[in-house]
Parts: sequence; C-alpha cells; structure tokens
Amino acid sequence: MDGPTATRPHMPGYGIAPASAGLLPWQWAHERLRTSHDYWLASVTPAGAPHLMPVWAVWTGEVLWFSSSLRSVKARNVAAGSAVSVATEDPEEPVVLSGAAEIVTDADEIRGFLDAMNAKYETSYGIDFLDPAVNASVRVRPATVFALREKDFTTSPTRWEFPR
Repeated sequence: MDGPTATRPHMPGYGIAPASAGLLPWQWAHERLRTSHDYWLASVTPAGAPHLMPVWAVWTGEVLWFSSSLRSVKARNVAAGSAVSVATEDPEEPVVLSGAAEIVTDADEIRGFLDAMNAKYETSYGIDFLDPAVNASVRVRPATVFALREKDFTTSPTRWEFPR
C-alpha cells in the first residue's frame, strides 16, 4: 500500500536516530488506525480550553469518522472550527492523526459511515442513529500522522504529511 511520504520528526533531546535508521511503513500506521477499537479525540473550545474524550471511530483509508450528539462539547468545538487530534488506544504503539474536522450532513456520506461503523463494531444501528438534526457525523481529514513503537523508541518515530 502506497501512502504519504514518511519523515523522521524533530525530537531534540530524545536520542532519536536519523531517518536513515529506518522509518515505519505507512501500512503499519494504516492498520492501527483501521483496527483500533477506541480512540482519544482532542479538540479545543472556542475559549481555548482543551477537551479530550474517548470515541468509537472508523478509518476509511483516507479519513477518520466519528459521531457525537450535536450538543456535546466535541461536536460544538468542531462546529466552531476546532481542528482535532485523534490517537489510537495503544500507548505502546500509538498512532496520532491531526487535521481538519467537519460535520457532514450529506445522507449518502452518512450512510457510508454508518455502514462502515456497523461492520467494524458489529452493530446494526439504523440511519436514524446518525440523524443530522440530532447527531454530528464528523469527518477528519489528516494533515499529519505520527507514530512510534515503544520498544523501538529511538528508531521508529515516523511522521507522514498529507497534501492539503
């Protein structure tokens, strides 16, 4: 699987090896984004306060989807223009995606998200579960993805940048 170009992130003081020592393949990060059961979503309130919450999410290979009540803090933050960061559940092999988030109201796109969510989580939610009058279906387009393996801490940190 081809993906974005990998580089070594700048991490002064951590003893990180140069990129010539090896980078994680995109497929490694892609698989963890796809299979993580839970994700940590960070957004920022209009007043500048951080907000961190766990969510279920679906990685489609290009974007990450999650849903939330329109009245939730995270949905209000996204509606106000907050970019987000989303981390997979495994702290020993984390993958952290950062990018622009948007609330989607197109019925066909919401149906695609719902179908992917039902398949991943073995649920059978109906389309009313993601009714845009009540719930926000949020699509996150990655600007960057960062990953590392704790057991290879000095040689594994990898950053991917996505075209805008």
